[in-house]
Amino acid sequence: MRILRLRAHAKINLYLDVLNLRDDGYHEIQTLMQSIALSDDLQIIPHSSTIEIHCDHPELANSEDNLAFKAAELLKDQTGIDKGVRIELNKRIPLGAGLAGGSADAAAVLTGLNKLWDLDLSLAQLQLLGAQLGSDVPFCLQGGTFWAEGRGEKLKEVNQFPEASIVIAAPNFSLSTAKIYGKWDEIGTRTNIDRSRLMKSMQAGDLGEACSYLANALEEVVFRSYPEVRELKSKSLEAGALGSLMSGSGPCVFSITESPKQAKKIATALSKLCSVFIAGTVKKGIEIIRNQK
Repeated sequence: MRILRLRAHAKINLYLDVLNLRDDGYHEIQTLMQSIALSDDLQIIPHSSTIEIHCDHPELANSEDNLAFKAAELLKDQTGIDKGVRIELNKRIPLGAGLAGGSADAAAVLTGLNKLWDLDLSLAQLQLLGAQLGSDVPFCLQGGTFWAEGRGEKLKEVNQFPEASIVIAAPNFSLSTAKIYGKWDEIGTRTNIDRSRLMKSMQAGDLGEACSYLANALEEVVFRSYPEVRELKSKSLEAGALGSLMSGSGPCVFSITESPKQAKKIATALSKLCSVFIAGTVKKGIEIIRNQK
């Protein structure tokens, strides 16, 4: 029996601006995404002709509502293959946190089944399928540092963000992306940061300057209803972070620092307020870490 084990990396948004509500119900955005080492682990195991999913997180459905299940179902339907799979998901990325955990899991399933079922689909083909599952899935399939437009599925590779230690502060609640964007429709906040300066500082490898241009148009939307998220950002900067920002639609806040030592100091300062993770930047969204026969 051939078993694949994969690592699905979370993402953070170093820059996120919301432009408008589209006719299809999604929002037009511009964003800079970065993969980080915080990850979920998945095992993909051949299983008769049906799809099964087993997750160790009590709040995540072991059913067709799980995005990883939907990814397997979509790939099976689109290719007409008469095979099944058992997906075992070890969840580490917080749920509903703005870190694309569900999208990363879906991307891992698409990657794994493409290999397990010998489908030989290209990355571009997988990304087209992934876009049907979620706006972040095309990025998660590739990972690294990418500029994205549209609803987040139109990707353009840019200079890698300078290597850094990232502290992730995860409040003990999740947020609905749809509801946060709905509140944005009422408030209409925009960033006032020139993204070209962020790109130039990245090209120069200047981590400190790059951190001064982090921006997220959804921050103020979340801060108004959840002041504890604003507090996490403030505490991170007080503890010495080069930069701090809410990721995606929140509520997770990430902080950037040059050294693991400084990251530990920030993590200690935040540990009384929420769950904390330390993770570096990575250049891949999905890693196959075991291909066992």
